[in-house]
Amino acid sequence: MNQDLLYDPYTEEGMDRREFLKKLALLTGGAVSALTLPGLDGAAAEIISRDDPRLDAGYISFPGKTGNIRAYWAGEKAGGKKPGVIVIHENRGLNPHIEDITRRMALEGFHALAPDALSPLGGTPADPDEARNLIGKLDSGRTVDDFIAVVQYLSTHPKTTGRVGVVGFCWGGAMANQLAVRTQDIQAAVPFYGMPPDPAEVPKIKAALLLHYAGLDERINKAVPDYEAALKSSRIDYKLYRYEGAEHAFLNDTNASRYHPQAADLAWKRTVEFLREKLKT
Repeated sequence: MNQDLLYDPYTEEGMDRREFLKKLALLTGGAVSALTLPGLDGAAAEIISRDDPRLDAGYISFPGKTGNIRAYWAGEKAGGKKPGVIVIHENRGLNPHIEDITRRMALEGFHALAPDALSPLGGTPADPDEARNLIGKLDSGRTVDDFIAVVQYLSTHPKTTGRVGVVGFCWGGAMANQLAVRTQDIQAAVPFYGMPPDPAEVPKIKAALLLHYAGLDERINKAVPDYEAALKSSRIDYKLYRYEGAEHAFLNDTNASRYHPQAADLAWKRTVEFLREKLKT
């Protein structure tokens, strides 16, 4: 089977994108992205459509520590109150991929909210490199304060049960770790390949943790042993998984050089099961 024989069913016959990416990864023998193929734009790369009839989704704004925070919201139309999950983006800001992740999380049975950390600087620009540069200009302390405001907003929202979890990716994974340290108003945190907090701060953590790390992520992994030792010493409720053969950002299926379908699927399954266990009790 060649690439064209997969590409045609995907674009013309409605093949599920996740199945397409798995088969393409097997065919090419490595990490792939639908965005690397001609004729596929960001909208075509979505797993959950923006206009999925099962969802209420769109942009909202609410007060943060530094001013109004723009965010993307998604929740199922049916079902009443549900736990809240904050989705924290990578260092490319609130982009279509993160919005897609937010819709996926909503369909797993949560009210999902993805804040734009760059709201104080005018919001995420279209150019991802510009977004990355702006991320570096954020004041770290005030940014954490903004996300604590997000936690307060979601935990008191009339559509949520009051129980809140956090899922963060890369830069957002580090932020998820910081929130676990800085607030007791979250019940669960799931950092994906996020920089660990200072081990001295670990005893402050009250949330349950599910930690995902990539086997080939040497920079981040250097700090993980001390983090895990502090978690054990403080008797924090945590699980840690390392995905051998996977690189940093392995869940991002729009990143051709990093996406690892097998690790991504397993980590997502574990994440959903963990959040259901910790937020729905």
